[in-house]
Amino acid sequence: MNKAKIVIAGAGYGGMNTAVALSKKLGHNEASITLVNKHDYHYQTTWLHEPAAGTMDPDRTRVKISDVLNTNKVNFVQDEVLEIKTDNKKVMLKDGELDYDYLVVSLGAVSETFGIPGVHEHAFTKWTLNGARQVKDHIDAQFANYNNTADPHEGMLTFVVAGAGFTGIEFIGELSERIPELCKKYDVPREKVRLFVVEAAPSALPGFDPELVEYGMNLLESRGVEFKINTPIKEVTASGVIVGEGEEIKSETIVWATGVRGNPVIDQSGFEANRGRIKVEPDLRAPGFDDVFVIGDCALIINEEINRPYPPTAQIAMQMAKTCANNIVTLNKGGSNLESFKPDIKGTVASLGGKEAIGVVGSKKIYGGTANFMKKMIDNRALFILGGPMLTLKKGKFPL
Repeated sequence: MNKAKIVIAGAGYGGMNTAVALSKKLGHNEASITLVNKHDYHYQTTWLHEPAAGTMDPDRTRVKISDVLNTNKVNFVQDEVLEIKTDNKKVMLKDGELDYDYLVVSLGAVSETFGIPGVHEHAFTKWTLNGARQVKDHIDAQFANYNNTADPHEGMLTFVVAGAGFTGIEFIGELSERIPELCKKYDVPREKVRLFVVEAAPSALPGFDPELVEYGMNLLESRGVEFKINTPIKEVTASGVIVGEGEEIKSETIVWATGVRGNPVIDQSGFEANRGRIKVEPDLRAPGFDDVFVIGDCALIINEEINRPYPPTAQIAMQMAKTCANNIVTLNKGGSNLESFKPDIKGTVASLGGKEAIGVVGSKKIYGGTANFMKKMIDNRALFILGGPMLTLKKGKFPL
C-alpha cells in the first residue's frame, strides 16, 4: 500500500502547527509529510510591528523550522510556491514540483492596496521579517540624515501609517514610544517629528470596543500621534499622501497597514476566491475539492452572528491547524466523519507600545499594564503550542 503524500504549503501559524500536529498523529509508515516554505524559518507575524519600529531585534521573531519540526517525520523543502495544479495534484515550485494526495494551503497574505495609485511604488507594504528590517533601517536613516542635510525639508521626519487596524495601531504605538530615544540619539528636536495615522473607516480599530478605542487613541495622542479618521487615502506619491478632498501630507515614510488579501497563488491557481481568500467548507476543504484544505489567511469563514468574515488572525489559524490535521488523519485512515471548524475566540489584545495595551478577554475589558501582561502571555502561549516549553523559554516574552 502506498503512503499518502501530504503537502503543506507555507510555514506560517497555520502551516507550522498543522505540520507539528500531523507529525505527532501519523507514523512514518502511514504518510509522507512535506512542508514547503520560501525561508528555512517561521516568523511570528503578530510581532512584526516591534522590529519594524525598532523596539525588538528582528531575529527574536524568527523560529528555525528544523528546531521545531521532527525532520525524521516531516520533509522540509525550502522553495517558493508558484502555482497549484489541482487537475494533476501538483504544487509547482520555483525550482521543482511536488505531488500530493492531500494538500494544505497555508500561504499567508499580502497587503491589500484597494487599487490606490502609488502604494507599491512609494509605501512600505511588506509585513515580513525582511520588510520589518527595511522599515526600521529607513526610519533610523531619516533621523541620521536630518542634521546632515543642508536644508531639512518638511516630510523628512513625518511618518504616516495608512490604516488604523491592529497592525497600524500596534506599529504606531511602538514607534511613538521610540521617538524620544531617536530624537535624543540624533539631536533632533521632538517638535520636528510628526506621526499620522490615516483611516478610511469611521473609527480606529473598526469593530473593537469603543471605550477601549478611545483609551488607545487618547494615549497615542498624548505621545504626539495625529489621527485622521474617516479620511480615505486617494494616492501615495514620492512626496507623501493625498487624503480626503485633496489634502497632502508630506512624508518620506508611508507604512501601509490597511489590511490583507490572500496569497496571489490562490487566484493564479484558479480557485474561486474573494480578495485571494477561499470560502471554505465547514471541514476546511476548498469547495469542490476532497483533497485540498485551506487554512489561515487564505481561508474565508463567515461569522454567522454578524454575517461578516472572521478576521484573518493567528489565533484562528492555529485553531484551524488542529481541525485540519485531525481531518487529514481521519481521511488517511479511511474515515469520512470530518470535524467542522468553529473559531473559539478567547480574547483580543492590541499593544500600544511600552507597557500599554488594550483588549477584551472573555467578556472583560482590560487596559494598561494588565493588558500588556496578557498580550505577552498570548504571545508565549502561541510559542508553547508550536514548540513546547523549550521554544517558549528561548523566544518568549517575560514581563516580570
